[in-house]
Amino acid sequence: MFIIRAETALLPDGWQSNVFVHINSLGKIDKVTTSTESGKPDTYVRLLLPAPVNAHSHAFQRAMAGLTEYRGSNSGDSFWTWRELMFRFLDQLAPDDIEAIAAFVQMEMLEAGYATNVEFHYLHHGPDGRPYNNLGEMANRVMAAAERTGIGLTLLPVHYQYGGCDFQPLAKGQCRFHNDLDGFADLCDAIQPGLATLPADTNFGVAPHSLRAVAPDSFAATRALAKGGPYHVHLAEQLAEVEEVKQHLGARPVEWVLNNMEIDDSCCFIHCTQMQPHEIQGLAKSGAIAGLCPITEASLGDGIFEGVRWLDSGGAIAIGSDSNIRISLSEEIRTLEYSQRLRDRSRAALASDDKSTGRRIFDEIVDGGANAAGRKTGKISVGFWADFLALDSNATNLASYEDDTILDIFVFAGDDLLVNDVWSAGRHLVKNGRHINHDSFTHTYLKTLCSISKNI
Repeated sequence: MFIIRAETALLPDGWQSNVFVHINSLGKIDKVTTSTESGKPDTYVRLLLPAPVNAHSHAFQRAMAGLTEYRGSNSGDSFWTWRELMFRFLDQLAPDDIEAIAAFVQMEMLEAGYATNVEFHYLHHGPDGRPYNNLGEMANRVMAAAERTGIGLTLLPVHYQYGGCDFQPLAKGQCRFHNDLDGFADLCDAIQPGLATLPADTNFGVAPHSLRAVAPDSFAATRALAKGGPYHVHLAEQLAEVEEVKQHLGARPVEWVLNNMEIDDSCCFIHCTQMQPHEIQGLAKSGAIAGLCPITEASLGDGIFEGVRWLDSGGAIAIGSDSNIRISLSEEIRTLEYSQRLRDRSRAALASDDKSTGRRIFDEIVDGGANAAGRKTGKISVGFWADFLALDSNATNLASYEDDTILDIFVFAGDDLLVNDVWSAGRHLVKNGRHINHDSFTHTYLKTLCSISKNI
């Protein structure tokens, strides 16, 4: 048992002063009180928040950040040309590389303020498409990274079978992703022993990649493989995707999902940047989470998520870093809000009558992220995992301010340098803004990067 004392903390019923949080040996919150009789604290912080979930990540793409900012030879660069470059890049990656990159990514997530990594993992096989002797080799490397960094992990193996809605075979660059339905079930089984060795806050779910990449009749089978865990799908990200789905399945992607899938709050649909008003309303009311990755969506030219209409319709959201071109909690939130302002020529677009912009978005993503990860997190409350983020309230930007204004300054006038401490399931992993093993993970990552760059 250890005790954190916070001068100010964001509790489920709002901001409170002089808060004592008791964490048990399992990493869960045993007691929250404002009484000075709570015992001597082991750690003191000025400002304590629930730590959000990073709800969508492809860890390996971190190593290609900044390498795709050249226009294609046809002078028409797009998501699709970026994707071809990504396929060529991943041919270089061996299992040791994946572990080194994943560990560095998870370290950066923790230092940015995230306590949990939801890994949408689809790099399964060798460069020639042949499975490793251990089907779960690559997934095991992501798990090994999580064990070393201490981050909470929700692992989502991805079912990826086809190169389009017409069931065309995967292209050469995609062969490392491929599994038919039986092969994917075997992969999920192969992952289980590794998961069993990780801490109790580790979770498992399943992710059929998209409507383009799997057969329509396979969704029920993959849902069963999730065994009640999170179920994530890329949905309505690109205009070309919308047109292809409409041509082959007879409906727009969101329309098809609403009419053909059982949807609840374990479902997280990633991006959803191409939705019409009736689709927004229908999907928002289904209980599903919209998994937003604003930095990546801007980088790839996906489009702007209709955040105002979605939240006004009662929809839930979570935030992820997707391509990991930039891992920054404050910047993801800021990009989400600023995209709404630019589109509508407005200000404080996602604020509500009773909450500031930063506070409302923060509250939304900690709640939605908890469901997206299948993790009891997002609240400083008894029975929840001790996933915390402490900001440096001594920083110049935060001096003399309190309550919701602190979150607004963090998001709109500050950055992740304001993150001072992070705990994941009670594990105190970030101290004074740095992961406790920052230098080791950085050194290994740089060696890996140098090796990969010689072959690009």
